Amino acid sequence: MTAEHDNSDKKELSLERREELLKTLQDRFKKNMHRHEGFKWESLKDKLEVNSEKLWSLNEMETSGGEPDVVSYDEITDEYMFYDCSTESPKGRRSTCYDREALESRKKPPPKHNAIDMATEMGIELLTEEQYRELQNLGQFDLKTSSWVQTPSNIRELGGALFCDYRYDHVFVYHNGASSYYAARGFRGSLKV
Repeated sequence: MTAEHDNSDKKELSLERREELLKTLQDRFKKNMHRHEGFKWESLKDKLEVNSEKLWSLNEMETSGGEPDVVSYDEITDEYMFYDCSTESPKGRRSTCYDREALESRKKPPPKHNAIDMATEMGIELLTEEQYRELQNLGQFDLKTSSWVQTPSNIRELGGALFCDYRYDHVFVYHNGASSYYAARGFRGSLKV
């Protein structure tokens, strides 16, 4: 991954990168208030500043082109939810097949990575189909690209995987072989903070 962190297992950003990322997140938060009406940046910032691993994951989302932003808040768990809000599927996560099994089954030419392992390494989860639909209520995303979404195990066991895009003013859910990969297909993630 591309984040700056020490060589130990602890995922932590340098002080300079933390400040830079917080500024980027704050600017995006203020520019897109329609995604989180009534939320206060100061409350979110306080949570981020005490949670270095989540901040590290947000940095991974940011550096791979995801443009993460807050989309909801759960009062019961006191957690904010971030989604990748880049207009198109994040550039740094495209040309990936669905998971490791699909990657290992691909003979020629194999992709460099798979969406599930990449998300795990970043500390995030792929959006579900429901979350993808929620995202589309906040704007129009994936007008030219598509994004893998979490796939039910019965579909995956048969070799398939699901992806979504937005065309003709509608969210479409499709299937493909899990080992397929395309330059215009990546994945979007979510992160609870």
